[in-house]
Amino acid sequence: MDSVCATCYTLKRQDEEYFGGLREAVLERDGYRCRVCDASGRDKRSIIVHHRVPGKSVLNMMISLCPGCHAKVHRTKAVMSEMPPLLLILWREQHPDGHEQTTLSFKPLRPETQTDPLFNDEKGRILSLGYGSK
Repeated sequence: MDSVCATCYTLKRQDEEYFGGLREAVLERDGYRCRVCDASGRDKRSIIVHHRVPGKSVLNMMISLCPGCHAKVHRTKAVMSEMPPLLLILWREQHPDGHEQTTLSFKPLRPETQTDPLFNDEKGRILSLGYGSK
């Protein structure tokens, strides 16, 4: 029997117990990087394998996340600012009844008109009210 260090033994036991033996396959598929922000792990333990469906260990239902993105998926109670699209999908899966603040865009929907009859003359020049002019 090969002897392994306590850390390796624990990781292998947890892999079988919590990830159906697929943790390493998920990390390898995702290049040991967070799929949301592309952060790389200093070692295999700094990237977390997230179950998209809690307790369901199926390769295509697990994803590699850095601790920061994983915390946002689980600990964010309401989305108040813009999130990367993949992170928002993962958050919605965990919080189907969660609250999201709508992001408003203040960009004009149509181009602004060049002349305004209230402020421009017939040639498009801005009308002066005469203040400060002599």
